[in-house]
Amino acid sequence: MQLTVLGCYSATPRTFNHTTSQVLQIKNHLFLIDCGEGTQVQLRRNKVKFSRIKHIFISHLHGDHFFGLVGLISTFNLLGRKTDLHIYGPKGIKEIIVLQLKYSKTWTCYNLYFHELESNQPQVLLEDDKVIVETIPLNHRVYTNGFLFKEKPGDRKLLMNEVLNYEIDKAYYKSIVKGKDILLENGDLIPNEKLTAPPKPTKSYAFCSDTAYYPIIVEQIKNATALYHEATFLESHAHLCASTMHSTAKQAAIIAKKAQVQQLILGHYSTRYDDINNFKIEAQEFFENVICAQDGLTITFD
Repeated sequence: MQLTVLGCYSATPRTFNHTTSQVLQIKNHLFLIDCGEGTQVQLRRNKVKFSRIKHIFISHLHGDHFFGLVGLISTFNLLGRKTDLHIYGPKGIKEIIVLQLKYSKTWTCYNLYFHELESNQPQVLLEDDKVIVETIPLNHRVYTNGFLFKEKPGDRKLLMNEVLNYEIDKAYYKSIVKGKDILLENGDLIPNEKLTAPPKPTKSYAFCSDTAYYPIIVEQIKNATALYHEATFLESHAHLCASTMHSTAKQAAIIAKKAQVQQLILGHYSTRYDDINNFKIEAQEFFENVICAQDGLTITFD
């Protein structure tokens, strides 16, 4: 599992700071999460192949999280894309994008599917044999979801010495790694635990931006490999959280601690701050394993 931060600042893009967008590589999927202004430039800068992006997840309809979407859709079209594109986002996103395409007389040469969201309960958006993606309802000024990306368990690992010892035919290997017991020709039943080792532990990634302090999410994101949680403010500006419905670094760290996640990644900083390292210092008073997101940062979770 690998995360690339394309942008992690709030409000408006600046010369060297970009608004929210991320690419998550998980089990051969390449997911785009949010699409602030300039996302396609950041994708190029970070050498992300446009053609590999088949699913885009938009948390909410504030400009710093989706104003780059119509430009990206148009660029896909100019490049002759043929692959279907699925967009998951709040109700209204289809109308906004289609209207822009209509009046610019732009029609895609690929299928564009919108999956509009309006539930205030977690719901599964995508599931295959390798991953499952579900919404994390958040608490912001407009309808907002985070997203939880979870690997499914892989195959078990063959213990070849044991398999050879029982002289098991190769034809059974596939069913063994799927967890099946084996019945030998002499009638002996060999439990799968004797023939295999457990698969690698699964990984999960919780994306939570934007939101006020919202401990309701803790149970859903429990034990996540990594949590990205917005930290718009430091505690010195905590009084702004009520009106803006954003969080502080301290509040993000408390959520991480309650959820017992392995890694906390902070982002969505207000541009009023010159040194983002102060966010890490503040958060580490409550949760030790903290990273400050920065544009272009890539994190690999082994």
